Amino acid sequence: MKFFSYLTDAEIQYVHASSLEILEETGLIVRNAKARKRFADHGAIVDNETELVRIPAEVVEKYRKMVPPTITLRGRDSAYDITFPRELPVVATASSAPDIVDPATGITRRSTSADIARIAHLVNTLPGFDLFSISTLADDAPSDQFSLTRFYAALKNCVKPVRTSVYDVREAKQVIRLGELIAGSPEAYWERPFINFGYCSIVSPLTMDYDSTETMMYFAENGITAYGTIAPMGGLSTPLSLAGMLTIMNAEWLAVATLAQMSKEGTAQIYNFLPVFADMRDGAYAPGAIEIGMMNSAVCQMARFYNVPAGGYLGLTNSKVSDAQSGFEKGMSPLMGAMSGADFIVMGGLQDALMSFDFGQLMIDNEISMMIKRVREGFGFSKESASLQEIKDTGPAGMFADNPSTLERMHTATFMPELADRNLREKWELEGSSTIQQRALNKALEILSTPNSAALGADADARIRAEFEGIVAGESQLQEGWERIDIGSKLPTRARRINRRGKATQRH
Repeated sequence: MKFFSYLTDAEIQYVHASSLEILEETGLIVRNAKARKRFADHGAIVDNETELVRIPAEVVEKYRKMVPPTITLRGRDSAYDITFPRELPVVATASSAPDIVDPATGITRRSTSADIARIAHLVNTLPGFDLFSISTLADDAPSDQFSLTRFYAALKNCVKPVRTSVYDVREAKQVIRLGELIAGSPEAYWERPFINFGYCSIVSPLTMDYDSTETMMYFAENGITAYGTIAPMGGLSTPLSLAGMLTIMNAEWLAVATLAQMSKEGTAQIYNFLPVFADMRDGAYAPGAIEIGMMNSAVCQMARFYNVPAGGYLGLTNSKVSDAQSGFEKGMSPLMGAMSGADFIVMGGLQDALMSFDFGQLMIDNEISMMIKRVREGFGFSKESASLQEIKDTGPAGMFADNPSTLERMHTATFMPELADRNLREKWELEGSSTIQQRALNKALEILSTPNSAALGADADARIRAEFEGIVAGESQLQEGWERIDIGSKLPTRARRINRRGKATQRH
């Protein structure tokens, strides 16, 4: 399909040239001494006193061209490995919310490892999600096992690719050891490393922090699958304009990509971003703004210019519940991403500006994801699908419903949602006048009430528990008190419609 775009070729070139100018003349602060030395050893101009690093344009150009055109994220089951760019976008859950909307009480509380286990179980069954970016934190994690706890609960219950960030190299090594224990040996794990990491080494504007930069270099040096995210905030850490944000963000992405290649040539990257514009009336963090989708369109163009995968946090919302605001904020920017050629979309499950996870929202977002993928499948135009002969054969006033081709295409021509209601009002009322949130929670409960066929085997689990004393249970078990919502039924209240001839028409 032809992708939607905002920028002309000349504008893309201007953003690129301006980014090079910023890195060479203005430079960036690099807090990590090892990173400063690495920059200096590869041609950058470094002032250790001020921690300022200026990178000549020719150095950036040399190293950014080493970024591979694809990236592969692996799962515990190789059948779920994903390499992209591909025809359909890869869709992931959004990650690291501190809170969760309790499915039993509806009240927001701190999330735990048990919540991660349940979410992993769900993600494993939902076809809209290709990757589990660990959705919440874990308030019950032992102090020395924070990231280990999150990865363990996720990997124990999900065979799809799993990723999140870690605080430092110690945590990264601990999580990699978890992978080795799951695989059965270090050799088996490193033959197909199935743990994926994220990092955010840039603090806008133009600052590389210490710990995230350290872990990024560690990942690159050791061939560990990881990708970074640029997360500026328009009006606060970038100029308050789409073009200004794009220019500084592009410079920041180039700086990180350059350091990654200096650490190890051929390190895979995603041009991944989480840009938000502050609502300047009160400085509110606004990830549901339509400008996020607009920015993604430009990012996709820059990524194609650099021949790297494009990704972004798109289906996010400021809404606290699954309401109309949530629907349009979660629908519009991912659709723009799909139409603009995004390869990787991070969207599922979170509300309240990434602060809380909701089980019902995850189920709804699964359907949004399926619709996004349907858009990217394309129009499917061919002489056969244009159905000229079928139209002739059926003729004027004919009915296509009983044609063999209709039966053949009924499950493929259109996306058929499970949660979105398409019934007549009378039938909807007879079935209890339910909301999509109620139906979504019931569907999640139904899935979680069945054993998780993807759960980690007992032998691997025993190895993990023997090595990591005090590790959490990590089991996907139905939360106590979570019960099916009794939607009930009642008689329809809407009167029968009167047709144009004044006769009552019975609706079926």
